[in-house]
Amino acid sequence: MDDRERHEAGMTVRRQVLGDAHVDRAIAGTDELTADFQDLITRYAWGEIWTRPGLDRRTRSCVTLAVLATLHHDEELAMHVRAALRNGLTSHEVSEVLLQVGVYAGVPAANRAFKVAREALRQEDQ
Repeated sequence: MDDRERHEAGMTVRRQVLGDAHVDRAIAGTDELTADFQDLITRYAWGEIWTRPGLDRRTRSCVTLAVLATLHHDEELAMHVRAALRNGLTSHEVSEVLLQVGVYAGVPAANRAFKVAREALRQEDQ
């Protein structure tokens, strides 16, 4: 797959996982400073990693939630909580992932992540 095909595949998956509204905002906010970064994440995060056959999207969402919660990347965590729902996870399964984070990454990380997830889920219900 060449870079153009990888970008197209990445954009398709990115829209499916994050939703058109989010992707459209990211594209609209792209400028000279961020254009290369947007291309990079579309081609590699979405077009290379999220398209791999080794894990399904539900599993990729679980891994992503755990890593983002552990590293305290709250904005990305909120975005990926909403994405996890699009990928078929229930709010209960999101909770299970965050409980796992509590045991392996620490209670403070999980506590913070639950707060972020609660707000993201509340916004999703509106």
